[in-house]
Amino acid sequence: MPHPVDVTVGNRVRELRIRRGLSQQALGEKVGVSFQQIQKYERGTNRMGSSRLVQIADVLDVPVASFFDGLGKAAGKEIETGGPLNVKASKVARDWQRIGDERLQSKVAEMMRALARD
Repeated sequence: MPHPVDVTVGNRVRELRIRRGLSQQALGEKVGVSFQQIQKYERGTNRMGSSRLVQIADVLDVPVASFFDGLGKAAGKEIETGGPLNVKASKVARDWQRIGDERLQSKVAEMMRALARD
């Protein structure tokens, strides 16, 4: 069974990868591992060594510490792992950025608010 910290770090890697518009394959190529290995990291199945975390942080353009924010105080407690909703939200945010046209973004936001009310 994966350790909760490994699962949390993996979820953060996945969310940041998706926000950057990278596939598991692309991230794997940039750090020298297979996409299957990236999957295992993201699930927390395999632990990432320090050097691999530094490589991934560099590719994702974030500080290494961002993978661990808030984990020190959570030791021994169940850790919020993000889950599928955060992954979907990250994909929506990435797509939102790609729209580019502020008027169109406004219309999409209006539509989302209307749908959310139902």
